[in-house]
Amino acid sequence: MTRVQNPLRINVGFLVNQPIGTNREFQLDLPDLQLEHDLNLKNFKGKVCIDRATQGLFVQGQFDATKEEQCGRCLDDFGQPLHAELSELYSFRNQIAIDTELALSEDGNIDLAPLVWEYLTLDIPMKPLCRQDCKGLCPVCGTNLNDTTCEHQANLENQTTPAANDDQ
Repeated sequence: MTRVQNPLRINVGFLVNQPIGTNREFQLDLPDLQLEHDLNLKNFKGKVCIDRATQGLFVQGQFDATKEEQCGRCLDDFGQPLHAELSELYSFRNQIAIDTELALSEDGNIDLAPLVWEYLTLDIPMKPLCRQDCKGLCPVCGTNLNDTTCEHQANLENQTTPAANDDQ
């Protein structure tokens, strides 16, 4: 049986004994990625650069992905693009920095999944929209106004048009 590896778990043990300033870049390209139990991503792409620093390993990353969302206006499902950039220090165990909780594990691996989850979750809008000009649903019959105009909207437009002409 093949064991599925965590694609965001990176072996960086080889950088620990390298001179300060040594770095390594990792590219990530995953068609599907599940983080935690609630964040399912599609087309996950990222770049991580890890630099050997005095106190530990400095990690910089940029990530893009798409998450299936429901539009807050028309209720249609759509792919919400997400983007995150992070900069974090993984401290050596004997040099834990005061302002960080991240420490390099003894096995020389770092798991970026919790950080990526946190940063991408923060990029999810409170009220996702399938597009900026989404017309939403008719409040009377529930028709998606992006697809068609219902009789209620036609009546509403006819009622507002003469009033606009009266003002002139």
